[in-house]
Amino acid sequence: MGDTVTLKDKSPKAKTKTERKAAKAAELERRKTLRAQREFEAFGAEREQRPGALSAHGYLLRPRYAPEWVPSWEGSQRHPFTCEDGHISQFPQIIDATRMSDGLYVSLKVVDKSGHPHEVDIGQYFMVEHLVSDPRNHCVPFLDVLSVPNEEEKQILVMPLLLDFMMPRFDTVGKVVECLGQLFEGLLFMHTNHAAHRDCMSRNIMMHANDLYPGPYHPAQPHMKRDFSGYVNHLTRTQRPPKYYLIDFGLSRRYDANEENPLEYPIFGGDKTVPEFQKNVDVPMNPFPTDVYYLGNVIREQFLYARWGLEFLKPLVDDMVQDNPSGRLTMEAVVK
Repeated sequence: MGDTVTLKDKSPKAKTKTERKAAKAAELERRKTLRAQREFEAFGAEREQRPGALSAHGYLLRPRYAPEWVPSWEGSQRHPFTCEDGHISQFPQIIDATRMSDGLYVSLKVVDKSGHPHEVDIGQYFMVEHLVSDPRNHCVPFLDVLSVPNEEEKQILVMPLLLDFMMPRFDTVGKVVECLGQLFEGLLFMHTNHAAHRDCMSRNIMMHANDLYPGPYHPAQPHMKRDFSGYVNHLTRTQRPPKYYLIDFGLSRRYDANEENPLEYPIFGGDKTVPEFQKNVDVPMNPFPTDVYYLGNVIREQFLYARWGLEFLKPLVDDMVQDNPSGRLTMEAVVK
């Protein structure tokens, strides 16, 4: 009989140290390429002109976004994720910058009008004088709207740099109640002004947290100092109560004041669980009860399911997330 052929074990355990190192390097390179591609696709062919164009408008980008950027870890043994410029936004259409006139940290978001024709108009509507000064207004402020050279369908929104509303943790039940009160107030304010958000899920709720942090946090890794010299310190929400905001009006709509029952075909945002959307995608529906469901589901998932001591919210949440939209509370009733 001939010799038995034994195949080499190609399992992960059998990989040599050199092979593992090469695989890790290849993965980092893949991520770097993907990162660059995502940024280019979001900001278009003007990427090479972007820093200069934004500087002319008074906004300074981090070195990470400069066309001539050279990674700070290049030629060293440092891992990219340990470096300030090794991190970018989770969303490719958003980058951060500094307003040069006063040092304010801001977010820049590219909006394609062909896909989201109402986002800019709705945001600017809530910036008119009698609305922007109203303390019930929790729509993210549009500080500026910039045009993109040679790309008429694109605009760049300038907004304050905001933080995920769940970070840092809530220190008391009272601070949770305060947060929810602001969110209820903000969504009611939109509804009172005949605007439906249509995507008010957890990722579209943020807070202005500058007062919580004695020093600036990194925009992509907020647990780190902005220069990545160490972990950032923060105060509690009791010490520095933040303001909460509803963001992202890409799916939002505003209606005539005389339109008592506006109807829209279902469109899935970030929350795919809306009961009335599951079997009725071809039936137009009133978007305002859907907004109530979205916000109620945020409370259910982020607080009731994840934290102790908030069971008193359950009856309210149950009334906000009923399967039948007509059985849900209105935002006016929620606030009362």
